[in-house]
Amino acid sequence: MEENFNKHLGNKLRLRRLALGLTQTKVAKAINVTFQQIQKYEKGTNGVSSTRLMQLANFLQVPVVYFFEDFKDYNVSGEINAEKDDPNLNYSFLVKLFSNLSPQQKERLSQILKNTRNLEQLVV
Repeated sequence: MEENFNKHLGNKLRLRRLALGLTQTKVAKAINVTFQQIQKYEKGTNGVSSTRLMQLANFLQVPVVYFFEDFKDYNVSGEINAEKDDPNLNYSFLVKLFSNLSPQQKERLSQILKNTRNLEQLVV
């Protein structure tokens, strides 16, 4: 399970880094490691210590719990979660696509998603 979690954490790290438009080198310098270490974190090859996790969370402006969210084997209460992530979704692609949008396009997309959520609530 540790290996699965390392990969999960690495994916969350990569998604947030890309969402902020940061390079591995920039993140590495911020937490005083090499960019190769960031590569290993993102691939799940190496685990992240609690100190490094706090540094990453601070630099990437997310709470530490961000890295634990959506972990497929456990939910927030620590109970086994039978739900699996949709393997058809390519989150990295979506993050890259979103980060390349202009501020106006991001705002418009946000409005569309909010309207869609409001419509779903009306239907239910």
